[in-house]
Amino acid sequence: MEQKMVSPEWTRVAEVELVYKSKVKASERPVIRDSKDSCDLLRQVWDENKIEMQEEFKVLFLNRNNRVLGIYKTSAGGISGTVADPRLILAAAIKSLCVSIILCHNHPSGNLKPSRADEELTTKIAEAAKYHDIKVLDHIIISSEGYYSFADEGLL
Repeated sequence: MEQKMVSPEWTRVAEVELVYKSKVKASERPVIRDSKDSCDLLRQVWDENKIEMQEEFKVLFLNRNNRVLGIYKTSAGGISGTVADPRLILAAAIKSLCVSIILCHNHPSGNLKPSRADEELTTKIAEAAKYHDIKVLDHIIISSEGYYSFADEGLL
């Protein structure tokens, strides 16, 4: 009779690794002072050929001096929406060791007014981030012609 070799239980679980690698010196990272700085930086990394075609959601991660640690492309959707999962956003924020974040997405329609879903998502992420001592500084909606800032409009 043949005996099967049984592996210990701990060998049948996934390994979780947390890594944050930066190739940019802290002094060389862009500084965000206001919503215009956020928008200017985001426009540099946004694919202008898609801004009127496909909705995307990105997040800026900032350190204590409002220097950008990184930009996380959370999701890309369709013409009228994309799914931004708060758990993925917060997992990436924690991994980057940021102290604040700036949410951003585009409206392919060009309409800069936030939807009710945009407002609810912002509130949900801001509330969840508080438990990790991470502050949501702003939520920027961009289009090919301009931008809308939740912070500038008093919504944060």
